[in-house]
Amino acid sequence: MSARGFLAVFTRFSVTRWWSIVTKEFLQLRRDRITFGMIVGLPIVQLALFGYAINTDPKHLPTAVIVGDQSPFSRSFIAAMTHSEYFDIVETLPDDAAGRRALAQGRVLFVLDIPADFSRKLLRGERPALLVEADATDPNAVSKASNSLTGLVQSVASKDMTGPLAHLNATPAPFDVQVHNLYNPEGITQYNVVPGLMGVILTMTLVMMTGLAMTRERERGTMENLLATPVRPVEVMTGKIVPYVFIGLIQATIILVATRFVFHVPFVGNPLAIYLAALLFIAANLTVGITLSSLAQNQLQAMQLTMFYFLPNILLSGFMFPFAGMPGWAQFIGNLLPLTYFNRLIRGILLKGNGWADLWPSVWPMALFTVIVMCIALRFYRRTLD
Repeated sequence: MSARGFLAVFTRFSVTRWWSIVTKEFLQLRRDRITFGMIVGLPIVQLALFGYAINTDPKHLPTAVIVGDQSPFSRSFIAAMTHSEYFDIVETLPDDAAGRRALAQGRVLFVLDIPADFSRKLLRGERPALLVEADATDPNAVSKASNSLTGLVQSVASKDMTGPLAHLNATPAPFDVQVHNLYNPEGITQYNVVPGLMGVILTMTLVMMTGLAMTRERERGTMENLLATPVRPVEVMTGKIVPYVFIGLIQATIILVATRFVFHVPFVGNPLAIYLAALLFIAANLTVGITLSSLAQNQLQAMQLTMFYFLPNILLSGFMFPFAGMPGWAQFIGNLLPLTYFNRLIRGILLKGNGWADLWPSVWPMALFTVIVMCIALRFYRRTLD
């Protein structure tokens, strides 16, 4: 553009007209409450999640003990575990079977087994061993806590092996702690991440697709024809959900095939249990998507609400960061999300071979979530275009 042309464009520029456009945009933003809320809310949520909830050095991990030897030495070691801040003693179990069941259900991450002859062998100088079984499905959650156990042995020996027992406090340590990493003994990250990816992918795609379902009807002008029919809200909602159920099952199958034959993740559990868990999780996500679609006025708002829902799911569900290491308020939010329970289900089935009894504590919250969210969707379903 020549200098004369540029000058002509500049001289035709009206500050009044320009300011009218600026004012109109601000008015539209003010009326679009969802977009305005995202502008303010999203940075606050990200700061709170990344600043407070995310912890790569998890502590206060739930731990159970099997106490076969009620002696000062065993009580001293349990106290040392508690004082280390890595372990929280939450249960006392009767036997090894109960310990394995607690680990399989995810109630605890560690089980300390103190044998009945521990103190007798210790006083004889036979260097007995304590057994600690760890749920290593997420290696990052238990690695630092497991490494801290060696230091606890030295701490207890220095405290209790004094006076007449000073001769026991020598090198090597008077007793040993053997850590058995269950379900993922080699600590392979893919065994934890790849199964979790199934839930992340299903959440992202299904919520997004159904989130656009109702708003697409409004923007294309077909919602008026739909409202003129005698169909009920529950029929509209479920009718829009069903096709996406099959899409979700196809995605789940693709991910399972890649999990087994590309990433070589162990496949210990029942395939039928995996598909039933996936079906319930798909239903939960589709109800979320249809609810967001009912709340949104247009597809842009539906996309914004989808991303706002997806962010805490990926950060607070235990997919990226250890769930047990999060503060209480973050765990409370995480326990409201279906992805948290699906991660436990899919990892429990694939890596632990969990049966129906072990799966139930994660199944019923997801089913309850689906029912509640579907009721919310029906409540906000609008039978008019206003």
